[in-house]
Amino acid sequence: MSEATPAPDKPTGSTAPAPERRDDGLEARAQGALREMLASSWLVTVAAIVLALVISGVLIAAADAEVQDAAGYFFARPADFFSAAWDAVSSAYVAMFQGAVFDPTASTAARMFRPLTETMTWSVPLILAGLGLGIGFRAGMFNIGAQGQIILGAIFAGYIGFAWSLPPGLHLLLGVIGAAIGGGLWAGIAGFLKARTGANEVIVTIMLNNIAIYLVGYLLTLGAFKRGGSNNPVSPPIKESALYPLLLGSQFRLHLGFVVAILAAVFVWWLMNRSTLGFAFRAVGSNPSAARTAGINVNRMYFLVMVVAGAFAGLAGSAQVLGTEKVLTAGVAASFGFDAITVALLGRSKPLGTFFAGLLFGALRAGGFAMQARTGTPIDIVLVVQSLVVLFIAAPPLVRAVFRLPSPRGSSGAPAGELAAPVVKEAAA
Repeated sequence: MSEATPAPDKPTGSTAPAPERRDDGLEARAQGALREMLASSWLVTVAAIVLALVISGVLIAAADAEVQDAAGYFFARPADFFSAAWDAVSSAYVAMFQGAVFDPTASTAARMFRPLTETMTWSVPLILAGLGLGIGFRAGMFNIGAQGQIILGAIFAGYIGFAWSLPPGLHLLLGVIGAAIGGGLWAGIAGFLKARTGANEVIVTIMLNNIAIYLVGYLLTLGAFKRGGSNNPVSPPIKESALYPLLLGSQFRLHLGFVVAILAAVFVWWLMNRSTLGFAFRAVGSNPSAARTAGINVNRMYFLVMVVAGAFAGLAGSAQVLGTEKVLTAGVAASFGFDAITVALLGRSKPLGTFFAGLLFGALRAGGFAMQARTGTPIDIVLVVQSLVVLFIAAPPLVRAVFRLPSPRGSSGAPAGELAAPVVKEAAA
């Protein structure tokens, strides 16, 4: 009798069920789907890539003129059709390999190994942005704003690079720091709104992407950012003291940004697996309610996750401006921000997996141009491969059904609280 009776969730006498927030249910289901994608085994990842390449091979064959001609008399001589299809697909993929890894037909040793350095160069912004997105994914945050964060990082790094006059080394360091600050501030807007108002980070980051695209276009029309004597939206060239040094000499484009990407991957591994902050990120991603019960300030973690993720995306912008392009343009981010989403998912948001996924997508970019030039295959096929990888990575049950792979134990059927149990126990301890 001494204990107070808890207040009812609904008015006395009412037979209507307590209202349930629909957006909370959708967010929980979305986080469950993300958790399943990130928990997929490496075998599912490899199977998704193989399946994407097979389907893309069918499209390559279908677009080939000789295959289309042979299809006209398929029932008379089916061997011609299959031979033409094999030649079309194999020549396209061989050309992609020679343009992305090694070209034995080149005249010099430097040209033979140049494709590999191009793959590494293209992979730098993908790895850096993918690492940032991976941190958000593991924390349960759907950060779709890497595109805008890359642009803001490029704006900050570009302005420091062409407008400031500083000694070598210091100039580059400040440019890199400025890029991280720019990306972190831009992503922090979404994190702040998520923490204070509960705004959906997917919608906010997509809108911020559009703002960033128009912002860089506007800035390049102003006097401080516009190159004198040019009507094109392009900035003055980056000063030599602010550029990433080339790693293999002037005949290759590979620059110090690749080393920065490696160091960033090592740092993310330490952050997420050895630091208190990374543990809090993972706890919030496993189960926000349980993390809050364990004493973690969930709203603060939302904000910090976005700032850290945006900082890595900003570093990707510095790699483009201070390393590869050496100038700020309206298209500086290309499609790296969106491709990085696939890189993070393909790498299961782990640093090592993200690093190798970035190399794979860098190879697709570098090899796609060679495939188009040597065989006439549309470069859009590369986009098809990337899109199919996204599709299959986002649907692990589909890949397992195609290859008859067993379902991972406890991946989809376990409730969120059960999946978060080890993390919550560690937090409570």
